[in-house]
Amino acid sequence: MMINSVGQVGVPVKNIERATAFYQGTLELPLLFHTDTMAFLQSGDVRILLTLPEKQEYDHPSSVVYFNVENTRTAYLELRNKGVEISGEPHVVSKMGDVETWMCFFKDSEGNTHAFMSEEKAE
Repeated sequence: MMINSVGQVGVPVKNIERATAFYQGTLELPLLFHTDTMAFLQSGDVRILLTLPEKQEYDHPSSVVYFNVENTRTAYLELRNKGVEISGEPHVVSKMGDVETWMCFFKDSEGNTHAFMSEEKAE
């Protein structure tokens, strides 16, 4: 079996309206459709499923979703200006040749930690 890409990421939420507003409004992801218990948004080729947990065992923050952006520092400033809780400044996590991988972690409206990442030519 060969995995080629991520098709969908499920994110457990406590309040579907608040979470949808965060992902659609703050992160500016297009809303595909929603119901009373779930919402589907698009991020490039990946769907983001916001869902109220069906069972208590799933009612906890999710895995980290890494959103590719052009420039992590610019995305960081945009989120900070929108009042989003950010977990530290953008920083380089690796350097391969003349390409640096930048990351910045933030919390969504439901307490889930996610990240912006970008691969940029070293200055």
